[in-house]
Amino acid sequence: EQIRIAKMEGADGVSHGSTGKGNDQVRFELAYHMLNPEIKIIAPWREWDLTSRTALIDYAVAHGISVPVTKDKPYSTDRNLFHISYEGGVLEDPWYEPHDGMFLLSVSPEEAPDKPTIIEIAYEQGNPVAVNGERMSPATLLERLNQLGGKNAIGRIDIVENRFVGMKSRGVYETPGGTILHEAHRAIESITLDREVTFLRDSLIPSYAKMIYNGFWFSPERELAQKTIDQAQ
Repeated sequence: EQIRIAKMEGADGVSHGSTGKGNDQVRFELAYHMLNPEIKIIAPWREWDLTSRTALIDYAVAHGISVPVTKDKPYSTDRNLFHISYEGGVLEDPWYEPHDGMFLLSVSPEEAPDKPTIIEIAYEQGNPVAVNGERMSPATLLERLNQLGGKNAIGRIDIVENRFVGMKSRGVYETPGGTILHEAHRAIESITLDREVTFLRDSLIPSYAKMIYNGFWFSPERELAQKTIDQAQ
């Protein structure tokens, strides 16, 4: 979308806010260059003197820019429709236990209801199309499952990633709706997929996930694996 808008506006450059440590910079820039090899990339974290979260917070305060990160919450938060991730700052200490006030989508298991919530998901050709009999768009469906899952303490994980750039990084994630969709989809496949097809498809998952994680979305090997996975649906 950035490349499309840059072309529409006649811009010769695009920018992203990724740090110089993570995988996001790789994903953005590989995609940029795949879609426009001549595009100029501006990466402030790597090029300007704002080299720490404290410096960024001070800059935002000085210029009246409202940001969710404060010195009282010294960690980064990235949110999209699918999930929220928290990393950096105090979370870089592996002994630091995230407090409940950090989480935005889900309650803790101690706060979840003591009775089950029944959820029925309808799939068509491997894609979810309805929740509890109500058809809805993919975005609305995921928002609904985020609400239902979050109320039931579903979707929290606390992991250490081995990044493409060669460092380890702790990340805390909330993915309520995605977790529900994954479990439901696997349950359907256990009934409908041939055993050998399942085995072959699952053997592709580690390499497929690695390609996406490392930013190779537009690579021919990812497209080849995608066709095989789609065929299984």
